Amino acid sequence: MYSFISDWYGTVYKYGGCDKNGIDCSCFTGLLYKKVYGVTVGRNTSLIYKEADHIKTSHLREGDLVFFNAGTKDVSHVGVYLKDNKFVHASTSKGVMINDLNETYYKKYYYGAGRVKLHL
Repeated sequence: MYSFISDWYGTVYKYGGCDKNGIDCSCFTGLLYKKVYGVTVGRNTSLIYKEADHIKTSHLREGDLVFFNAGTKDVSHVGVYLKDNKFVHASTSKGVMINDLNETYYKKYYYGAGRVKLHL
């Protein structure tokens, strides 16, 4: 997973984008899951949220999903949990990057956590 992240790190954000010229959060999550775990997830954040088994934040493990709601009526952003409260995502401001769930912005808009069945 970390090799995949390194390869995409810094790629700019583009709404609806799904390649190195620009990528959005749901496509980044989908590509990571496909490449790292061999699992296909929904193409948008709402579908990914609906497909995931919702879990308590205290139960997060590497590869789980973290969801955010930045003022919309539904979940609006997704990232992949790493460890030690860190997660990787395609940020609208800085592209693919790693942030901490304890940062003020992410604490404010945190929506919940989920786990995708990996069929391993």
